Amino acid sequence: MLETYNDIMTVEDVCESLLIGKNAAYQLLNQGSIKAFRIGSRWKIPRASVIEYILRSRQG
Repeated sequence: MLETYNDIMTVEDVCESLLIGKNAAYQLLNQGSIKAFRIGSRWKIPRASVIEYILRSRQG
């Protein structure tokens, strides 16, 4: 799952992998639903955090 992405993903990568728009991605990041960090104004999202989010979402 998501093996084609780097270990650290961009917001654009998250949008592509989850099939969501940028607004939805930023909302997930700002709420802490997907664990990530910022360097300056850019979000850095560990691929493992996206996988964890997907697994949590599947559980309902």
